[in-house]
Amino acid sequence: MGWDEAKFKNLGLWVPVLAVLLLGTCQGHPIPDSSPLLQFGGQVRQRYLYTDDAQETEAHLEIRADGTVVGAARQSPESLLELKALKPGVIQILGVQTSRFLCQGPDGKLYGSLHFDPKACSFRELLLEDGYNVYQSETLGLPLRLPPQRSSNRDPAARGPARFLPLPGLPPAPPDPPGILAPEPPDVGSSDPLSMVGPSYGRSPSYTS
Repeated sequence: MGWDEAKFKNLGLWVPVLAVLLLGTCQGHPIPDSSPLLQFGGQVRQRYLYTDDAQETEAHLEIRADGTVVGAARQSPESLLELKALKPGVIQILGVQTSRFLCQGPDGKLYGSLHFDPKACSFRELLLEDGYNVYQSETLGLPLRLPPQRSSNRDPAARGPARFLPLPGLPPAPPDPPGILAPEPPDVGSSDPLSMVGPSYGRSPSYTS
């Protein structure tokens, strides 16, 4: 009788352990980097970086084929950018049309490079309360700024805007392949408006007189 009591007593000690193990296996696990605070970890976004900082400049950041970075008034294929997370809070910016990475020199000047340099082409993305973003060079700590659209004699050190609004962008739809013609409208006055019978190239011998 004492042996049975000891066996049930030992079995009772394992019940809480088994309950904890079952609870751990049944508990749902969050998706890695699912929090918006982790800055789209590993995600690729296509965006237009629009700015109207201080209402002085309204432009989209544009990376041109020769490597220059300017502000364009309208959206264009050269202003469509690909933002890819390198790690939480740090991204790279690639021009979709020109395949050039947005980079920043020690003097803060922006340029487009065909080769990715982690020190010059990595930017920290900071979200503001008004929906705009601020981008800073991860290595230099300098803000990403567009060059001023017009120079001023009174203020030669005038700097461009530093706040950007990422606007969703999609590449233009590819053109229709050649050789495919649009279907013709049905001939409602015909006995075969849907052309289901097809053309008649001859009469069947069964209908000959």
